[in-house]
Parts: sequence; structure tokens; C-alpha cells
Amino acid sequence: SDLDGDPRPTERKANFYEKGDKPLEIIGRVALGAPFVKLGLEAAQNPSARVKAAEGIGLPAPEALVRFNGAAMAAGGVAVALGKLPRTASAGLILSLIPTTYAGHQFWNVEDPAVRKAHQINFLKNVALAGAFAVIAARD
Repeated sequence: SDLDGDPRPTERKANFYEKGDKPLEIIGRVALGAPFVKLGLEAAQNPSARVKAAEGIGLPAPEALVRFNGAAMAAGGVAVALGKLPRTASAGLILSLIPTTYAGHQFWNVEDPAVRKAHQINFLKNVALAGAFAVIAARD
């Protein structure tokens, strides 16, 4: 059920928009999912910039893993945006954010203050996104 007492199961959405969906909920789903679709597709199609970061943390087959992670992010972003299996999609996006954030935003290893600050901001944004997905994943 929904946090507002809505008896509809949260995992069952037949359409992008169902009677009773609040406009703000739809806007929020799209806003939360869209960046994962765009950036996930970029990573899946052109992983080169991210492969070095994956190599840096010792991941095996880094190009394949970056492509897979990008595809998973894109699929999860679409699912969240459309309200399809939101708990499952959110849990998957949390799991994809962990290696992405660790590999890509190690601000504690950066000397240049401006670059360090940029990585710290992106690290914290990813933590906030994971928190938002945790709220969705934890719904009954």
C-alpha cells in the first residue's frame, strides 16, 4: 500500500498514469528517473571515460561492467519514471549507485581543492539519490 494509505499495491502499476496518481508524484518519478536513463545510456553506449575509474578500484572486465551498470541504470530509471516495479527498480538503482559513486567520486584522494569539492558534491548527491530510492524501496 501507499504511504498515504492508498490500498493499491505499490508494485502494481498498469499505466504511466493511473487514476488517483498525484501530479507531484508523476513529476517526481520522472525527475528522479530521467537522469538515470540519460546517463545510463551514455555509459552503456560509450563507457570509455568510466572504464578507467572502474579499473582504478580493481573491478574485473571493467568495460563490460560499466556497460552493464549503465544499462541497469537506464532500465531502472525508465521503471521509476513510469512507476513500474518502483520498489525493485529503486533497490536496483541503489545497488548500481554504490560502485558508480565509489569509483567515480573518490574526493578523499584528490589534491586539487576545486576538483575535490566537485567530487565531494557529486558523491553527496549520489548519497541523497540513494536515500530517495531507499524511501521508495522501503514502501509497503
